[in-house]
Amino acid sequence: MFIEFDTVEQAATAIRQLNGFKMDKTHILSVHKFTDVERYATMDDEYREPVIAPYEEREHLRSWLLDPKARDQFATMRGDEVSIYWNNKNGKPDLVVNRNKWTEKYLQWSPKGTFLTTFHRPGLVLWGGVSWGKIVRFVHPGVKFADYSPNEKYVVTFSPEPIDPEAISMTSPQDNPFGPEDEGNHVAIWEIHTGSLLRTFPVHQLANVKPDDPLPALKDIWPHFKWSSDDRFFARVVPGKMLSIYEAPSMGLVDRKSIKVDGIVDFSWSPTPGKPGKPVATSQGNKQFDHVLAYWTPEMGNQPARVTLLNVPNKEIIRTKNLFNINECQMHWHPNGDYLAVKVERVSKSKKSTFSNIELFYLRDKSVPVETIELKDNILTFAWEPKGNKPRFVTISTVDPTLVQYNNSGMIMNTLRCNTISIYEPEKVTGVKAKVMQSTLGNFQCVFQLEKKATNTVQWSPQGRYLVLAVLRSTSVWDIEFWDTDYPTEAKSGSTTSAPQLLASPEHYGATEIEWDPTGRYVASYASAWRHSMENGFCLWDTRGSLLGKHTQEKFKQFLWRPRPPTLLTSAQRKQVAKNLAQYSKEFEEEDLLSENAASSAIIMKHRRQLDEWKAWRARVEKEYLEERQVLGKPTSPEEIPAGDEETIEEWVEELVEETEEVVE
Repeated sequence: MFIEFDTVEQAATAIRQLNGFKMDKTHILSVHKFTDVERYATMDDEYREPVIAPYEEREHLRSWLLDPKARDQFATMRGDEVSIYWNNKNGKPDLVVNRNKWTEKYLQWSPKGTFLTTFHRPGLVLWGGVSWGKIVRFVHPGVKFADYSPNEKYVVTFSPEPIDPEAISMTSPQDNPFGPEDEGNHVAIWEIHTGSLLRTFPVHQLANVKPDDPLPALKDIWPHFKWSSDDRFFARVVPGKMLSIYEAPSMGLVDRKSIKVDGIVDFSWSPTPGKPGKPVATSQGNKQFDHVLAYWTPEMGNQPARVTLLNVPNKEIIRTKNLFNINECQMHWHPNGDYLAVKVERVSKSKKSTFSNIELFYLRDKSVPVETIELKDNILTFAWEPKGNKPRFVTISTVDPTLVQYNNSGMIMNTLRCNTISIYEPEKVTGVKAKVMQSTLGNFQCVFQLEKKATNTVQWSPQGRYLVLAVLRSTSVWDIEFWDTDYPTEAKSGSTTSAPQLLASPEHYGATEIEWDPTGRYVASYASAWRHSMENGFCLWDTRGSLLGKHTQEKFKQFLWRPRPPTLLTSAQRKQVAKNLAQYSKEFEEEDLLSENAASSAIIMKHRRQLDEWKAWRARVEKEYLEERQVLGKPTSPEEIPAGDEETIEEWVEELVEETEEVVE
């Protein structure tokens, strides 16, 4: 049977969906392109032995984690110059590598810090190892964006230019991974380990992406796919029509079909898979789900807006929540997957103003209850605390978000002190109520608030507890505040409690970005030349807000901490380390003392080396001495020496303790 299609894309879709389809128990449908039949029919019968490249052992891609000082690395971009540094406690970084024109657009780390990503006209390149050599190269002309799967198995690339296999074959015939079925597509998915192309996709709605814009316009089009936490599934939305969930590495649709969802706008995966972990509670009891996905749909006709929790891959609906009079929803998962916070922008009855609600889904409680937190303001920013003894989140809200004005570079022209910062945490429950709820945590409530602030950015430390509030991309205000949200204080009863405490409030003129290092020990703020040309460069701070170093560099563009993979220690092992931390404090203090003064540390290290050499010499001489006594038949240990031969030598040493001089008349 021969079937002709109007477009190459239609033919490729038919092959993917029908090839290998089981018609019954004994018959399987086989579908191929006619060009493949011609290609195999005209193959040369003479065997040619393939050329096998010699094996080259790869460098250790995570060697930076073996640094004896446990330092972190960061990458900077200044003009066309890219540099990677070791971060030191004194704020004076050590250069690792420096290369000119290493990237044509910008830099990007992979999620676990294994690869440094650079963008070029022909495609994408991944670098790593001790020598920072090229690991793998992906041909995708005009590549603009890249997005990794959480475990770095796959990378997704996007180019605003449609894929043209014939044009690529003319310029690099040996490196062309695309076929006729890929023509016209914009998104490609690659396997990093092998460097092979797995599949390409069209983009249903292209955003207005400027080819020469160095800062990616991520809002509307990227990421095009979102990955489950274990790299097993990835999904995308066909706006207003359907949700398409694919499985890796087969790249096929789950159950070979998309889920039709009228009006669907956005979705989000839970950051943790259901296995292993706590079961998700439903009205039918606790169930162990594989992967939980949340999506929302707007109001359409008489149908209310809706947030839906879906289990994947069986597509079972776990919970739905109807919403009314809303403009927009944003979904924020707790890092452990225990809670889902949906920020809802609602419209007043008069349709003249907006305000926000927070819908909190309790995924570990029976029937997945939903708590509603109503606010009078509009929430601008929402952020869960990454780690802590109890769930907490912080919000930035304002009465009217439309008052802020921006210039063409995204800088704020009229910074207003009209924002409110709020910290929420569950109330403590005791007694009968705790028994009924089967928990000591109640509803979320606001426990701390700051009003009339210009703050527009909030960043939790990756380890929790510490918080940075900043005013970024402003032309008039550059405040940075360092907060300890668990600062120990003494209560009236004499007991010790904790409360938020301001540690420092410095300024960084012209700051456009701020970022914690992956260990939560340092903070970097920088002023990017992509936004303005006022004192470009970066500053390094510690958690207390002390300035460690200021580095002003003309045409400075980008600063990126190198991420770290998750720790391999169990929760019990981490608690044991924290318990015994005092034992290592002396060693840490010595290292800090050495690092404060390079000259003194050099002298001390020299003395230590000389002492080690003397100890080695003494051990060698003692060994020779004992061997000589053994040859002469003399005792070699104190126990063998007769009692009468012992000799005790006493030596008196006088030391002046104090001297007093008196005048006698």
